[in-house]
Amino acid sequence: MSAASPRSPRPASGAARTPGGVVVYLGVGSNLGDRRSTIDAALAALAAEPAIDVLARSSLVETEPVGPPRQGRYLNGAVALRTSLSPEDLLGRLLAIEQRFGRERVAGARDGPRTIDLDILLYGQVIVDRPGLTIPHPRMHERRFVLAPLAEIAPDATHPLLGVSVQSLLAELDAPPGASGTRE
Repeated sequence: MSAASPRSPRPASGAARTPGGVVVYLGVGSNLGDRRSTIDAALAALAAEPAIDVLARSSLVETEPVGPPRQGRYLNGAVALRTSLSPEDLLGRLLAIEQRFGRERVAGARDGPRTIDLDILLYGQVIVDRPGLTIPHPRMHERRFVLAPLAEIAPDATHPLLGVSVQSLLAELDAPPGASGTRE
């Protein structure tokens, strides 16, 4: 994984529009077209939503794709936001933004190429397990390309099922195999 953007976490400017909302962390990614421009435009669309305040965004990192089919490298990052939307309503907004930026979802296909990917990683300490929506993201703790950008903006955020901080989850992934306390 190599750094693809020198940006440090950027707090949002202006007054909060969603007082009392919940802090949510998203994973963002793209591996088709002008990846950086698409991510920037999708995050601008997200910030324009009336019930969403973007609080911070990580730098973007270039990573190898996970799983089949053969595809180009990704730019990945993380975003912190505050929202008064329910998890389901937030997902609806994210899917609409993905569609606006050319994301095509194919039933049964996972890990394929995409113009934009906006995933809810953590929604406060809420746990959701319904068809079409699982929070926390079910594979986030296994993926360095998710944890490294997230640790940049929220190292102390806690995985509500594992009870472990993002920084600790990342350290476990980076630990040598068989080291004490690592997952197998």
